[in-house]
Amino acid sequence: MTRRIRIGIDTGGTFTDVVAFDEESGEVVTTKTPSTPGNPADGFLAGIDKVLGLLGATGADIDAVSHGTTVATNQLLEGKVDRLGFVTTEGYEAMLEIARQSVPDGYGNSYFWVKPERIVPRHLVQGVGGRLDFTGSEVRPFDEDGARAVARWFRDQGVNTLGVCFLHAYANPEHEERMRAVLAEEHPDAVVSLSSEVLREYREYERAMTTLVDAAVKPRLSAYVSNIKTRLGGYVRAGALGGDTGGGAPRAIPFYVMKSNGGVLSADEVVHQPITTVLSGPAAGALGAALIAEVAGFDRVLTSDGGGTSTDVSVVIDGEPTLTTEGSVGAFPSKIPMIDVVTVGAGGGSIAWLSPEGTLKVGPQSAGADPGPICYGKGGTEVTITDAHVFLGRIPPHLLGGEIPLDVDAARAGVEALAGKLGLGPEACATGILEISAWNQANALRQVTVKRGLDVRDFTLVTFGGSGSLLLCRLMDVLGIPTVLVPPNPGNVSAFGLLTVDVKNDYVRTHVTLADHLDAAAVTGIYDDLTTQAAAALAKEGFAPEQHQFARTADLRYFGQAFEVRVPVAPGPLDPAAVAAAFHAEHKALYGYDFSTDPTQQVEWVNLRVSGVGPIQRPEIKRHDGEGGFEARSARTSTTVRAVCFEAGKGYVETPLHQRRDLRPSTVITGPAIVEEFGSTVPIHPGFEVRVDEYLNLIVTRSEA
Repeated sequence: MTRRIRIGIDTGGTFTDVVAFDEESGEVVTTKTPSTPGNPADGFLAGIDKVLGLLGATGADIDAVSHGTTVATNQLLEGKVDRLGFVTTEGYEAMLEIARQSVPDGYGNSYFWVKPERIVPRHLVQGVGGRLDFTGSEVRPFDEDGARAVARWFRDQGVNTLGVCFLHAYANPEHEERMRAVLAEEHPDAVVSLSSEVLREYREYERAMTTLVDAAVKPRLSAYVSNIKTRLGGYVRAGALGGDTGGGAPRAIPFYVMKSNGGVLSADEVVHQPITTVLSGPAAGALGAALIAEVAGFDRVLTSDGGGTSTDVSVVIDGEPTLTTEGSVGAFPSKIPMIDVVTVGAGGGSIAWLSPEGTLKVGPQSAGADPGPICYGKGGTEVTITDAHVFLGRIPPHLLGGEIPLDVDAARAGVEALAGKLGLGPEACATGILEISAWNQANALRQVTVKRGLDVRDFTLVTFGGSGSLLLCRLMDVLGIPTVLVPPNPGNVSAFGLLTVDVKNDYVRTHVTLADHLDAAAVTGIYDDLTTQAAAALAKEGFAPEQHQFARTADLRYFGQAFEVRVPVAPGPLDPAAVAAAFHAEHKALYGYDFSTDPTQQVEWVNLRVSGVGPIQRPEIKRHDGEGGFEARSARTSTTVRAVCFEAGKGYVETPLHQRRDLRPSTVITGPAIVEEFGSTVPIHPGFEVRVDEYLNLIVTRSEA
């Protein structure tokens, strides 16, 4: 009998995380396998093979595969943008050079700031005649001959990836569509992105940059997704997954890719919207952690996803991660809707190094999966955060339950050599590395809270990822956080999140008008058009009309402001007064004031948005009854100990080791202690205690003693 198994796969820099969900039985199985940077498809397929083996299933049982990828993210973070051309309105060729006035780290460092290279160098920018006004009306006709000359020029220069952004194309895409038709005739090998399809929203610079980022990642992401699909099909066809059941063509396995907005999209469609995947992996982790925390009874949550290369943090309020359209990846702004994630280079593979002044620094450079930290024994020569943890005894001398042994002596030698350069003892050096990493993570958490008017002490921190929970006690001290939740299988939360994600598409249209002049019928018409687009996309993804869900929002501001606040718009007949009231309330929550009682301050509508959602069945997070009820009880005395250093000045202490699989609900463990499991480790420092709740989460608080 064929089963219905959905698989979530999150490919990270060090490990590929896999979670499988049997929709019939409700069983959830997790595992990990080493990533394969040379060809990520190898690790991807190895993960599928491994998790199916644990379930006793075959490829014929797979109902769908959802994937979180860092292909686009890493390409942008590393600045690996191939030759890219930009086609814009004649006279606006310097748009990218003018850009916005934005100096990193504030004006205090502006003396040392050098304007970064543009994503497209000036000599690869070409203008085409023709002009639309802000209403979309044609002021000057499209220059067909000029467009053909530009297309031929790029063809002759060998520039095969192009972004097209014409002035006011958000109001009328006709000129951009004609440019694409010309390119198809004159330069058929070109990969083209149009701003009117990528981001139909005003602000020329941001729209141009988002379009160019979309074009830049399109070739590589398309090749990656196509490779995965081909390999997956070949894997099934070869019988490795048992999918060839009748000698004919095997059943195609639905393949989805995680988007930055908190939804997924089929691989066939996502290659046409590559920009939407730039925060694919971090978005899945935030959603998985949000669901786990909500079930456990926490409605105000910070998420901290620690991997091999970086740590990603976000805010979740009432079960919903915060969304933004003001995000960026590396140096590149991107105005697509994305979960508001701040990334810091503080993962297990982050390298400790000395600045020219001789001070200790940690990250953002990472040893990655190959060669990896020194303790991996694969040729790594630079001390990493993982090496410091191994040297201090905070993690065991192996990973993945013993599958990957670690060389403790090599880590010790590396730490001692670095300590000698600093004139420190090795324990002080190792704890210093971890202290710097903790403060880097704390600063990222401040960015998503304090900078947004939120008090970090009002939140519960959810830590996950392979390295996400290693420094949680220091984060509690540094930030004053009262409670930390560590989910079961924390190293696989991002992959689990992929199984909780609905299919989702976002559509936007700029419609700038003062509230006093708002034409409700015109606004309703735009919302209807956007809803029709969303419905067509959901139908293409296989959702019946009765399954379609739609959410309407609007971006509003006070007249004269430069940026907007997004508020929900209720379904049914448009109620402008209710939308304005929601705007006043949200503006006050964000900035501490509003003008709801000042009749001279007018509200202005800017962008109208519709999200189309196709719901999926989510795994149930099961409640576990402990033996003898839920009264608190101490963990069974551990018969295993390890020498662990929590403070350099106090040296190593014999610390009890607990296997998480043995911990039942209401168990209480007082630090110092180490909780180990297959994919991660949780060091509990002296002065802290951990309680196991009915969902097998670890709840860490300060000890009353």
